[in-house]
Amino acid sequence: MANSFGKLFTITTFGESHGPAIGGVIDGCPAGIELNFDTIQAELDRRKPGQSKIVTQRKEPDEVQFLSGIFEGKTTGASIGFIINNVHQRSNDYSHIKDSYRPSHADYTYDKKYGVRDYRGGGRTSARETANWVVGGAVAKQVIPNITINAYTSSVGDLFLEKPYQDIDFKETENNIVRCPDPEVAKKMIQKIDDIRKQGDTIGGTITCVVKNVPVGLGEPIFDKLHAQLGKAMLSINAVKGFEYGSGFCGAKMKGSEHNDIFNADGTTKTNLSGGIQGGISNGMDIYFRVAFKPVATIMQAQQTIDKKGDIVEMHGKGRHDPCVVPRAVPIVEALTAMVLVDFMLLNK
Repeated sequence: MANSFGKLFTITTFGESHGPAIGGVIDGCPAGIELNFDTIQAELDRRKPGQSKIVTQRKEPDEVQFLSGIFEGKTTGASIGFIINNVHQRSNDYSHIKDSYRPSHADYTYDKKYGVRDYRGGGRTSARETANWVVGGAVAKQVIPNITINAYTSSVGDLFLEKPYQDIDFKETENNIVRCPDPEVAKKMIQKIDDIRKQGDTIGGTITCVVKNVPVGLGEPIFDKLHAQLGKAMLSINAVKGFEYGSGFCGAKMKGSEHNDIFNADGTTKTNLSGGIQGGISNGMDIYFRVAFKPVATIMQAQQTIDKKGDIVEMHGKGRHDPCVVPRAVPIVEALTAMVLVDFMLLNK
């Protein structure tokens, strides 16, 4: 039922937004990895709800409890089981949509596919599920400590961080609630999200991710290209509408003489419009890509929709929702990137 991700380093998850708990099983993690549990929790804290005025005010501590696969602080090679309790559900907030379909949500498609849906917070379709992915990614990051993965908010609506990533100090990313590494641009983004929130509306944006110190040779030919798996991972995130790496869609405007990355004698390239990947295989240069997120579908305004009978009805959003999902998605992008890279490193062995 597509609840698992990865081939050798895998994560299988369970749980719903308003169930008693969410959790998962990480399989294929090499033995002997000394885990820093504070770092894992810190990654979850970056994603958790209620952390600022520009995200959902649901209060979840998101404390992870490991159940297996770890002995005296080190991985044993066995399956790593974990659980995260849900403690702050408000299921009554969703009683008004029990028989109606929210526009641009998965309500209609899930109901038609399965004949049943958990309407409480979206059930399995909720982004609450992504907390599980962050745990998997936090473990994966510790399997590949020499590879650095830095994601950040690069746009909100029509506000863009124009600097190339080479000019960015990634240490600044966590110094503001929107996770934009430019303080001045961050202030404008925060104000825009807050203004949109007060209007009862939502807004989208983009996240850029930069991966450094990737060895040459990760990725498989044809259908398991590195960028294809990164794209699949990113497009699995709730609300993602687009993925581009390297020159992306801008490359379609260029001539080959402008776009080709000319080699240096040591195998590096003078430019990196390939985004660190050629022929689906990492070439040792920085990997960089951008992920586009749509505006959150639930808005605090009246909208026309249909109910189970096919009747036209009016719906008004209720409950606790993100006016912009981008700031909380930054650690999710990093987590999935880490799991993809670990999987390919194990495949190389």
